[in-house]
Amino acid sequence: MMRCSLYIRSGVAYIPVDAKTEAGFHMNIEPVEVVPVSDSQAFARAIKQTIARGNPMIPTPTRATGFPKPVIPKYAKLKSWRAFEQDASYWTFEKREGAYEIEQWQKSPERGWDPDPERRITLPDGTPQDEAIKQLVTIVQSQEK
Repeated sequence: MMRCSLYIRSGVAYIPVDAKTEAGFHMNIEPVEVVPVSDSQAFARAIKQTIARGNPMIPTPTRATGFPKPVIPKYAKLKSWRAFEQDASYWTFEKREGAYEIEQWQKSPERGWDPDPERRITLPDGTPQDEAIKQLVTIVQSQEK
């Protein structure tokens, strides 16, 4: 499985490496690609670069080891995650069992985001990665206008 997370805020895409913890949940880690959503080529290139970095397995944070601070706010020049997420949207781009899925998540009442199956698009099996990325870029751009 391949997974890429995208956060969109004020016309800018923030694309962190999507790591998987030993416990099975995902966390954003550096590096983070930052590109204007309007620049289709740079946006697609940033997604490809992030995918190429893979989804590394990392130790699960605990209370004893401490939870790391979110990596995105510093790239957006904001002091907190809460300030960032207020005006942001969250998307995932995954490849499962041979098919790419694009999903825009909905804001959760308790903060953060929840999956939204109604905003999930599954591309046909065998869709080449470049074509899937092109469709992701087009869909995100259409939502940001």
